[in-house]
Amino acid sequence: MKIDLTDTTASKINKALVKGRRAIGTPAVGMVLTLVIVTDEENAYDALRAANDASREHPSRTLVVIKRVSRSPRDRTKSRLDAEVRVGADAGTGETVVLRLYGEVSDHAQSVVLPLLLPDAPVVVWWSVDAPRDPAGDPLGALGQRRVTDSYAAEKPVEELRSRAESYEPGDTDLAWARITPWRSMLAAALDQIECEVVSVEVAGEEANPSVELLAMWLADRLHVHVRRAVSAGPGLTQVRLETTGGPITLHRSDGAMATLALPGQPDRAVALKRRETSELLAEELRRLDPDDTYASALRFGVDRLGGIPSATQRVEASARGPESLPVRQRVPDSEAPADRADASAPALPASPAGSPAGSPAGDSDAGRPTPAQMPPVKKADS
Repeated sequence: MKIDLTDTTASKINKALVKGRRAIGTPAVGMVLTLVIVTDEENAYDALRAANDASREHPSRTLVVIKRVSRSPRDRTKSRLDAEVRVGADAGTGETVVLRLYGEVSDHAQSVVLPLLLPDAPVVVWWSVDAPRDPAGDPLGALGQRRVTDSYAAEKPVEELRSRAESYEPGDTDLAWARITPWRSMLAAALDQIECEVVSVEVAGEEANPSVELLAMWLADRLHVHVRRAVSAGPGLTQVRLETTGGPITLHRSDGAMATLALPGQPDRAVALKRRETSELLAEELRRLDPDDTYASALRFGVDRLGGIPSATQRVEASARGPESLPVRQRVPDSEAPADRADASAPALPASPAGSPAGSPAGDSDAGRPTPAQMPPVKKADS
C-alpha cells in the first residue's frame, strides 16, 4: 500500500503510517530499529531495494532522505516536504517513508526525521553515496547509534579511508569493511590449523577497491608484520599470501565466487567466497549496534603505512600532498634499499620529513657527513 503526500508535515506522515497499518490489518508495530538512508534520486531505488531485502532479517522503519536540488534561486527559498508512505508488501517486513526535501528544509533534514523515529529503538544512519567527512558530526549522523558509510562509492576511496580514520567515532563503520568479513574468517581459520609464525604478507586486489586496503591494514595491525599491497585486475580482492616459518599460506580467488586455499603439507581445497550483494552487507552491519573496535584499530593503522609499489591513484594523491606522504618503502630508490628487499619481514620505517635522507634525524643537514677528524688533510697549493 502506498500513500502519497505533497507539501506535508511530520505529523501528517505519522497519521498516514497509522492509517496504512490499519488498512492492511496490522496495527501492531513489531519493528526493531529505525534505518535512515541518506541518498540522491539516482541511487534511491537501489538503496531502498537493499534496505527492503535486509528488513527480512531486521524489521525496521526505513526513512529515505532525498535532498532535491532547486533549479532557480526563487525555488531555493521555498521549503516543501513531499512524502511517500509504504506499508505491507511494498515495504518489505517493516514500513518505509520516502522523504523529498526542497528548498531551505534540505538544510534541516534532522528536524524532519526526528519526529518519525521509532520510540525506544536504535537508530542506524546509512549514506549510500556522498557521505560526510565526519559522519558523527553530521546533524543526521548525530541521531544514530550506528553510522554506515561506503568508501567504495567515493570518488577517491583511499583518501576516503584517511578521512574516516581522522574523524572516527565509536559507532562508525564501512560497508567496505563488511565485504572482507569472509576473508578475515577464512584467514583466521587457516592460521589456527598450523603452528607457525607469520613473516610477511602480500594482499592483491583492484586498485580502487578500499576493501583491499582495509584487509591489508587489518593483517598488519594484528600480525605486526610488513604487509605489501599489490594491484591486480580483480574482480575485487584476488589473493592473500602469508609467508610463514612453516611455508606459504595462500588464499586465491580469481572469479569472484570460488577461492582456493593452500596450506603447507595439505592438499589445496576449494572454498566458497562469493562477492556479496549490498543487502547482505547491510544486514550484517545491522546485526551489531555496538562499536566495532577491530575496525577502528585497523582503520587507525593507516593506509600510508602499507608497503609495496604505490598504485597510480596513490601516486597522484601523494604528489599533491608531497613526497613525505608515501611510506619509506615506496620513496627509497632501489639502489639505496638493498637490505629492505632482502628482508621483506622487517617493519616499515617511519617516514622522514621531506628533504631529509631516509633514516637520518629530521632537520639534521649534516647527518651522514664525515666528522672533521675523519676528513683527509687539505694540502695547500704551492705559491
